[in-house]
Amino acid sequence: MITRLTDSADTGAFRPLHQATESPRIMDMPNDDRPREKLAKLGPAALDNAELMALFISTGTRGRSAIDIGRSLLHKYGSMGALGGLPVSELAKEHGLGLAKASKLAAAFELGTRVAREQLKQIPLDTPELIHEYFGPQMRHLSQEQVVVAVLDARLRHMGTTVASVGTASESTAHPREILKPVITRGGHGFVLIHNHPSGDPSPSRADEIITRRLVDAANLMQLQFLDHVIIGRPFPGRTPYYSFREAGLIP
Repeated sequence: MITRLTDSADTGAFRPLHQATESPRIMDMPNDDRPREKLAKLGPAALDNAELMALFISTGTRGRSAIDIGRSLLHKYGSMGALGGLPVSELAKEHGLGLAKASKLAAAFELGTRVAREQLKQIPLDTPELIHEYFGPQMRHLSQEQVVVAVLDARLRHMGTTVASVGTASESTAHPREILKPVITRGGHGFVLIHNHPSGDPSPSRADEIITRRLVDAANLMQLQFLDHVIIGRPFPGRTPYYSFREAGLIP
């Protein structure tokens, strides 16, 4: 790279112009602006998303701080949810990360997901709005279709979640026995089936309708309550970001 030179008024020497535009390292920032010190003084809610990510990224690259890397990732992918949906192998390819830092970020995203799931145990998971609220952020940005079984107790509270199937960008396959197995194993009263459409359109396919009808019959046979099958899409003007088979009348 060819670097232009500019005169330094204070020293009389020459210095590379590009150095003046480099982002300051976190260690060179005022104490109150450093993420760790800011969190200790004001609490984690005082940090923006890039600053929180910087605590896991830890170190930057030449000319870019860990905060800059976090902001760049958020700009590229648009949201924390999209970043959290990336496989570690893909996240590790991002400039300034690598496997170690990507693993730390993935662990942070997973901890947030598990906290959200623990909160599910306190309330009945009995409406598609609630199902979308808790599972949508972690599933709507997945690049592959994923089928998830949420096991419910007699009060319809969340007992646990199992990934029954992971497919391609357009489809996934799951047999009723794989879907019902975690419900029976956990001694559940019922379950909700959730899967995402990577295209963002939650409209059901013919295959989605077929598996739902089969599950209605299988659940009735096993005396399990099949509460709903919810397809997770992405928000779009004039369109609900999810599809509920119960709301559509396909689940009695």
